[in-house]
Amino acid sequence: MTIEQGIVFAVLGFTLVMFVWNRLRFDVVAMLALLAVAITGLVPTEKLFAGFGHPAVITVAAVLVISQGLVNGGVVDNIARLLGKIGHRPTLQVLTLTSVVALCSGFINNVGALALLMPVAIWMSREAGRSPSLLLMPLAFGSLLGGTMTLIGTPPNIIIASYREGGTFGLFDFAPVGVAITLAGIAFITLVGWRLTPRREESSSQAKLFSVGEYLTELRVPKESAHAGSTLHSLLTGAGDEPDVVVLALIRGEQRQTAPSTYKVLQVGDVLLVEADTTSLQAFLDNTGLELAHQATGPNEETDDVSDQPIEEEQQASVPLDKGELHLVEAVIAPESSLVGQTANRLQLRERYQLNIVAVARLGYRLKQRLGDIRFNAGDILLVQGFEDSLSGTLTELGCLPLAERGLRLGSPRNTAMASGIFLASIAAIVAGLLQAPVALVAGAVAMVLVKLMSAAEAYKSIDWSVIVLLAAMIPVGQALETTGGAGLIASQMLVLGEDLSVASVLVMILVATTLLSNVVNNAAAAIVVAPIALSLASELNIPPDAVLMAVAVGASCAFMTPIGHQSNALVMEPGGYEFGDYWRLGLPLTVVVTVVAVPVIMLVWT
Repeated sequence: MTIEQGIVFAVLGFTLVMFVWNRLRFDVVAMLALLAVAITGLVPTEKLFAGFGHPAVITVAAVLVISQGLVNGGVVDNIARLLGKIGHRPTLQVLTLTSVVALCSGFINNVGALALLMPVAIWMSREAGRSPSLLLMPLAFGSLLGGTMTLIGTPPNIIIASYREGGTFGLFDFAPVGVAITLAGIAFITLVGWRLTPRREESSSQAKLFSVGEYLTELRVPKESAHAGSTLHSLLTGAGDEPDVVVLALIRGEQRQTAPSTYKVLQVGDVLLVEADTTSLQAFLDNTGLELAHQATGPNEETDDVSDQPIEEEQQASVPLDKGELHLVEAVIAPESSLVGQTANRLQLRERYQLNIVAVARLGYRLKQRLGDIRFNAGDILLVQGFEDSLSGTLTELGCLPLAERGLRLGSPRNTAMASGIFLASIAAIVAGLLQAPVALVAGAVAMVLVKLMSAAEAYKSIDWSVIVLLAAMIPVGQALETTGGAGLIASQMLVLGEDLSVASVLVMILVATTLLSNVVNNAAAAIVVAPIALSLASELNIPPDAVLMAVAVGASCAFMTPIGHQSNALVMEPGGYEFGDYWRLGLPLTVVVTVVAVPVIMLVWT
């Protein structure tokens, strides 16, 4: 082993450990790895940032923009709308959901496809009176399977295509293997797999988890109140310890202001619509001297103690929660959300975004901490309140995905036709050989901006820049593994183990090794690390390089056994009430099915 090889192995080892540790963002870890190979001289300065202009990186960015254009045009939502008609039979629901998400994932970002269909799956679960855990894991795994069918279905396929000598793979070159494992995977999940998902019965009543009506109360500022003429902020901070009370609206005469500013000056007779548990509400009343605007027991009855008198939602006719500008929505925090690790108080969500955090749930249970002090985790479910016309955009900006309350954006027929036409034109140009994939897809992305399916700002926001930076930084690191001879050294050691193995056994070894790696690190990073090693091994064993590249592509995309293997797995963890160890119960047998189907098809088509 040379010094250069030792350095590149140390850098890769450190990088993989940091990926698994998950204390730093994966794009930051990738940049540290890039800087390490630059400082040690393994990659020349003039080639150090070439990854940012790599065709694979450009293609991934263009696919993300086109995916957003298809969403804005209502293409996928039109498909999702039809799913509500399939009935309550679990087998039929699983089959339909996994099939639709797989089809969508073949052509748009698989996380985006999952985000669109996850609310539908939760709604279907609630309508059938079952736990969402029954449908959400199959839905996530279906999105991973579908991404294997085309070049643009998932970043690992785009990365693998760049390693092919003598030209890249075509748009549908992945289809023989991808379609085979997708069909086999869907069949397994539908017939057997969904029965292996855990039953989180507490999640089956998710609607009751955020039963806001049980905690809504109207409070009035009485005559001669010490808080008349002072600000809402003064009221809240003057109630002893910071109260666990959320002010949803302020009613003054015939006027109503939702999510009022904490600097709003209160007047005698103002009515505050507040959300609080009964204990916090009683303490708040005792400390502030406010009074109940009306009683929960009836219009002519009185009570001195509110702790046992919850106000039902239907009694709040004066301040409806589902009409006008006041809107409540459940949303899940995505892994890359700016909320992760922050608190509502620190982010000033009410002042900056006019957004109230009404409740937070984690691992299937509503958190009882003070809302302003809860440090958000990826996968937390939030019950948020905001203005109906801006709530969707605010959640997108914060990196949150609306759940069952999200209305489908069907779009106008004209927008749907334009989005579909632009996308199909890009695909046709690639298939016909008129344009290379990066050029055709960038042209499609630009066209969607020109026809105003999205603004330029929205196009930039639709790109997951953390993934772009990861790819751009790891590509030179992967090349360093190859140029220093490190890939060949690993391949020669693997050759000792595999010299007496058949071609099928070698492909199984590559596919399984890549799968195991992709379950603990980002799948694109796994593809970048394993691809040069697989090519070196193929050269030593005289195996067609396309065959080993396909094995790497399948292994990198099929991370079913952990919630950290792919964003799709992480996104369903909280809404489904899953635990870390739940994934392997369905993921392990599904991985076996994929391996058993993929290897013979790879040998048939590519050897």
